[in-house]
Amino acid sequence: MAKLNGYSLPLSPEGKANLLPAPPWHYSGDMLLVEYRTDPDAVIALLPDELEPADDPGAVSVIFADWQSCTDHGEEWLDPYHSQYKEAMVYVGAKYKGQPICRCVYIWVDKDFAMLRGWVQGFPKKHGDIWMSRPVTVGKAGPRLAPGGKFGATLSVGGRRLIEARVNLTDLSEKGPQVNNPPQFNSRHFPRWDSLEPALYEMVTVKGVDKECSPIWEGHADIKVYDSPFEELRALEPKEIIGGYYHSFGYTMIGGEVVEQHKHLISANKGE
Repeated sequence: MAKLNGYSLPLSPEGKANLLPAPPWHYSGDMLLVEYRTDPDAVIALLPDELEPADDPGAVSVIFADWQSCTDHGEEWLDPYHSQYKEAMVYVGAKYKGQPICRCVYIWVDKDFAMLRGWVQGFPKKHGDIWMSRPVTVGKAGPRLAPGGKFGATLSVGGRRLIEARVNLTDLSEKGPQVNNPPQFNSRHFPRWDSLEPALYEMVTVKGVDKECSPIWEGHADIKVYDSPFEELRALEPKEIIGGYYHSFGYTMIGGEVVEQHKHLISANKGE
């Protein structure tokens, strides 16, 4: 029988049909961020047993990103459907063995390959519709990266608006956003088919190299979080705005590291 090839499903004779090619994965993107504080207990409720609350336990970062990505050969540039996508991410702070870390607790994406790539890395990705203001360098049809530039972003899931964010730029930032700055710890989880026990449940870190960041703009921010019967984001409703930011960022993902197997299991039944 012929050998089937591919980094991910579907496997095929040549390996080209797989949804997700193997790393390294290169990323370049524009990012709008709003940092705020919410009820600390709502953040702590999202942390697995291996993590401790952060020094600022109620701090949250909502990040909208307009990405372009590719593998080493770069062919995705010539077929932009396979390179361009947008995301909306929710990060919180925590500690692992006393050291600050960050964790992506919710994330939505608008392309299938990016969703699967996130699951491989431990990002809890779901499908959503994401839109962001684009900066312009000519004309009057968009904001400028300059004092007074007004940027907005929205997330809708299943026909329901979940997040609206706005940032009015004031100046270049000296320190930039802080919540998602420490090392990132995600959880990889995949269920078994023959029982309710997870087949895979581990905490991992991601390894990015060749990081580049543009000057970071900061400004006044506003964010609204809406309810949905299929989401739990409203528990992280903003109580105090920390700040808003806009910048570009690029890096290469070369893999990750398993920190430890989780010590507790997740019930497949609500309320247990």
